[in-house]
Amino acid sequence: MFKKSMLLSIQSVLALLVILAASLMPTWAAEQEPSVAWEKIDRGVMLIDVRTAEEFAEGHIDGAMNIPFNNIVPELAKLNITKNTEIVLYCRSGNRSDMAQKSLVKQGYSNTYNAGGFNSLISAR
Repeated sequence: MFKKSMLLSIQSVLALLVILAASLMPTWAAEQEPSVAWEKIDRGVMLIDVRTAEEFAEGHIDGAMNIPFNNIVPELAKLNITKNTEIVLYCRSGNRSDMAQKSLVKQGYSNTYNAGGFNSLISAR
């Protein structure tokens, strides 16, 4: 009887921990919504394509600047971009823009949005 109640208690604690962890996770998973991204882009926020220069040259969203994801933090620092500037990031699939966003958040940037992949954005327009 004691073992069964102890097991139920452990399961309850684990369930609460999972719920707590999910509630504390950043909103990155909820991002990559093209309609939200376009609303921000249409308002004129800073738009950064984090793909390679070659990918950018093959096509990009008008008004986007190209900063490859692995250079995002030092490049924004060089440009004196404040940490509360609203920034929308995109790449080919959303993976590199996710990495770039995580790097920026780690450095204290507080107003970033991962718009996901270029083709998804263009298709949604």
